[in-house]
This record gives sequence, structure tokens and C-alpha cells, in this order.
Amino acid sequence: MEISDVRKRILGTIERARQRAAERRARADEAARAYSTFLDGVAVPIFKQVANVLRAEGYPFSVSTPSGSVRLMSDRTAVDFVEIALDTTGDMPSVMGHASRARGRRVIESERAVGDPAHLDENDVLEFLTKVLEAFLR
Repeated sequence: MEISDVRKRILGTIERARQRAAERRARADEAARAYSTFLDGVAVPIFKQVANVLRAEGYPFSVSTPSGSVRLMSDRTAVDFVEIALDTTGDMPSVMGHASRARGRRVIESERAVGDPAHLDENDVLEFLTKVLEAFLR
């Protein structure tokens, strides 16, 4: 094989990789802007409403907002919590839900995609929370 052919193919591969990386960065930037709006306008208010209802029903939970996420934590143990955050590690950025709960000495953790931050609404967040909280309220 000629060195010029090898060089052309490698240069084409390099250019495609650069293009994909630039597109991925653009998608991540757009998702970060949408996520910030979603977090402030949708997720934090719903998490606070859920915490208030749980507290009124005898389940002591609090809401905290660490940088870039919102967390619903049990006041009884720091291991029990549900949080959502933006995951930009893949090709398509997504809001991810993470849950952690103690069962005796074991800590059970789960993670699942909630959706695209530009298209999530209150119902999506509430649906995620109700499914995850079932395990905490047994």
C-alpha cells in the first residue's frame, strides 16, 4: 500500500474524530444550558414539594442542591438519598437519576436515565421520584 493512501486515510480519521468531538462539545454546552433552566425551574421545586409531603407523612427528608444537581436525602441516614444530575460523558447528554439506600450493612445503589433536559417537565421528575421512593418507604 502506498504511504500517500495510508496518510489520506489516517488524516480523514483524525478529521472525523475532531468533528465528532466538536459536535459532542456543542451538544454538551446546549444540554448544560437547558439543564440549568430545568434544574431551577422544574427539578428543585418538585423535589422540595416531595420533601414537604414526605415530612408531613412522617418520613423526614430534606432537599439539598449541591453544584449541578438536586438531592432528596433522608434525615435519618446520610446513605439514603435520591438525586438527579446532568451526565455529559456519553455522545448524548442526559439527566441521570441516582439512588442510594441502606439495607442493613449493605448499600444498594441504582442509576437510570431520566431524559433529555430540554424536554423534561414536572411530570417526568415526579414519575421518576415516585418509582424510586417506593423502595425507601417500605
